[in-house]
Amino acid sequence: MHIHILGICGTFMGGLAALAREAGHRVTGCDAGVYPPMSDQLRALDIELIEGFDADQMALKPDMYVVGNVVSRARLADGNPKFPLMEAILEAGAPYTSGPQWLSEHVLQGRHVLAVAGTHGKTTTTSMLAWVLEQAGLQPGFLVGGVPLNFGVSARLGAGKYFVIEADEYDTAFFDKRSKFVHYRPRTAILNNLEFDHADIFDDLAAIERQFHHLVRTVPGSGRVVVNGLEESLTRVLAQGCWSEVRTFGAAVSDFVAEGEPSQFQVLQAGQPVAEVQWAIGGVHNQLNALASIAAAEHVGVSPAVAAQALATFENVKRRMEVRGTVQREGGGITVYDDFAHHPTAIRTTINGLRRQVGPARILAIFEPRSNTMKLGTMKAQLPWSLEEADLAFCHSGGLGWDAVAALEPMGSKAQVGTNIDEVIAQVLAQVQPGDHLLCMSNGGFGGIHTKLLAALNK
Repeated sequence: MHIHILGICGTFMGGLAALAREAGHRVTGCDAGVYPPMSDQLRALDIELIEGFDADQMALKPDMYVVGNVVSRARLADGNPKFPLMEAILEAGAPYTSGPQWLSEHVLQGRHVLAVAGTHGKTTTTSMLAWVLEQAGLQPGFLVGGVPLNFGVSARLGAGKYFVIEADEYDTAFFDKRSKFVHYRPRTAILNNLEFDHADIFDDLAAIERQFHHLVRTVPGSGRVVVNGLEESLTRVLAQGCWSEVRTFGAAVSDFVAEGEPSQFQVLQAGQPVAEVQWAIGGVHNQLNALASIAAAEHVGVSPAVAAQALATFENVKRRMEVRGTVQREGGGITVYDDFAHHPTAIRTTINGLRRQVGPARILAIFEPRSNTMKLGTMKAQLPWSLEEADLAFCHSGGLGWDAVAALEPMGSKAQVGTNIDEVIAQVLAQVQPGDHLLCMSNGGFGGIHTKLLAALNK
């Protein structure tokens, strides 16, 4: 089968492309913005990438167009369609489907799906769970919204009956407004946490809770729902109805509890010590992610002790507190990190994780509010709270429809705003000192700021 993927460079669609290629299908695709790590992965798989969404791609005559949720029926200011290829597909009556639907029918059918849902930590927890099953000899397939360093790819079919998938609550496509995860039909589902996000498609938290309940509805009676006991929103989700076994983690009274520091802790199951995790990953959020993956793996027969052993060699995910380089200075090196954090809570937990790691050393938080929710300004009031543990904060405000200076005013002289990348870099260079940690946070390419900072510091 030849499939042509619209929006192929998104982390989900890029992973789907890799799976389709591995399954022996011919894969081509198009997108507007191409940036690593997905562009590198697709080129390595020899998948033909076309820039833009021009209608002349109809000449490829694929058996199926797989449409990503970046595609819409939107029109440009001049009245022309933003996605001419989609208009041509509709006019021609050509076959098309969504990414989650294609995945459900061609990859997930007949497999034991372990789905990881939540506002934060999906990518990391999915990667942890896939690695635990791999180390237990189960050879799982997986699709992750990032590149797990243990595997070096974001997706693979796997040889076993198990398939681990990052289960996103964002909508499926312009013609299917259900959350992506309702297509996956998991037997094991992790509900990691739940906060308001995606203000471009959800009116309020209750609307997202309803979608999470739709996911719970699809888990069979013999399945397991693994739930963060600290989240009131998830308690409300389960109160709407649950027909499967429930296992909790995180809260003081839970089925799975951690005792000790995030870098070394005991795992208690039903109050009894069953494993110890010693690893190089920091942050309380990652401790919770570990508990979730241990509880999910136990459902498919992997003991907590085996899971803990696997986590000891877990290497995290690209763009999750990834050190991009250190520039040596008299008095201490300056380290530049790349992290995917973009929701205020994720920014706060990421900074907290680094703070625990570096102690009293200075942290310079450099971020861009790039997600659709952040661009709308829905959460701008939470930014000072999210940046609390940073010594200085630098915001790239290009393309925002709200006043970042006003939003960060409560931080006083601790915060600066730049309208372009060069301005932000100049602000950072004027403040940086030996021994500083420069934490760059964005869910996009951030204009290559990491490389530019390192180059400027090396000068």
